[in-house]
Amino acid sequence: MCEFREVALGSIEKVPLGQGFCFIVDGQEIAVFRQRDGRVFATQNRCPHKQGPLCEGIIGNGEVVCPLHAHRFDLAQGSGSEKHECVKTYRVSVNAGQIVLALPVLESALIACK
Repeated sequence: MCEFREVALGSIEKVPLGQGFCFIVDGQEIAVFRQRDGRVFATQNRCPHKQGPLCEGIIGNGEVVCPLHAHRFDLAQGSGSEKHECVKTYRVSVNAGQIVLALPVLESALIACK
């Protein structure tokens, strides 16, 4: 059974609609994305290809496009447009206007690409 701890990241207003925002949590860069339809996602911030900041990418239709080389990543699953690439994803929710990140206690509990 995977254990998670909840980390409060602050107001959802930190992440404008249709954009991403990078939070530093336990020394890790985690990008939180807020689609225009209100859905919220969280992934590692750095693209595995050239370490581009995904929080600065274009988001829509459940994907983020890396601002450096246009590689695409599914925000829910982490799978990439390039078969060998994927990003870590995290469970995230909004409770009473506050972003709550579910951080796995063990690294092996991270949500893997499918």
